[in-house]
Amino acid sequence: MKRVIFALLGVLSLASVANAQKKTSGAIQFETTIDPAAMMAASGVKIPEQMAARMPSTSKSNFELLFNATNASYMPVEETEDSNGAGGGGGGMGRMMRGFGGAGGNREYYYTFADKKLVEVFDLSDTTYVMQSGLKLNTSGPISTFGGMGMGRNNPNDTTKPKPIVPPKIEVVKTDATKQILGLTCNEVIVKSTRSVKILDMDKDVTEETHIWYTKDLGFDFSPNPNMWTEGTVLAIEGRGNSTIAKSIEYRGVSAKDVTAPKKATAITEAEYKIKMENMMKRFRGNGNNRPGGTGGQRVIMVN
Repeated sequence: MKRVIFALLGVLSLASVANAQKKTSGAIQFETTIDPAAMMAASGVKIPEQMAARMPSTSKSNFELLFNATNASYMPVEETEDSNGAGGGGGGMGRMMRGFGGAGGNREYYYTFADKKLVEVFDLSDTTYVMQSGLKLNTSGPISTFGGMGMGRNNPNDTTKPKPIVPPKIEVVKTDATKQILGLTCNEVIVKSTRSVKILDMDKDVTEETHIWYTKDLGFDFSPNPNMWTEGTVLAIEGRGNSTIAKSIEYRGVSAKDVTAPKKATAITEAEYKIKMENMMKRFRGNGNNRPGGTGGQRVIMVN
């Protein structure tokens, strides 16, 4: 009888070890939902009625995080769909808003846990680039901020040099709130961003709040928006008109090649990338109604 009991305990012990090992790799599905009008309103931007009528009320995108014991990758799994039936084939307002907000589009991210290394892989002007990056809290404003793009700030007929944009005041509040996401205990951090905007020639302070929910249960650092991270594995980012939330998790084997950045790509620094984007925006403003060249073919998420 004792032998039978010991045998059962042995089987249970092995099953427990196997289960623990299994949870070191798997796939998490995320859904990003964007309401462009609400995002712009949160930034103090008044939207003309005609423009608001053309905007999708919501735009949804799906992304997948693959992880194993040492690495992870995060990338889109399908095109955007919006509530006005525009679909994802043409990009449209939903994709543009994700790009300006900093998380969306077709960008791919690759993480190395040991050295906390993050690289972004994306297409720009028919070239695939790889850029060194990192998890951080972006002090230029949360995901729904449009001030950095100059939206709602400048007269389009004003050819004078635009005034430098003053960074917002950032307050990070770590709360005692917890909630379960995918069966994992998550803690809350609230990022409050206050900036001064000009509305109808009047200066007004606009405060945005972004709620970050993270867990320590998975044992690695990650965020679906690398610019909105404080600690742990972020499973939800919720702002006004913009949210990215983990919807499902499957513990399974993940091969090394699926979480390793491609080697055939052109290296670019963040400074070089910034210059390229500034030049594209200048061409965009100079071309009137034309779209910025090269952005329609991006393979990437510009980080929310």
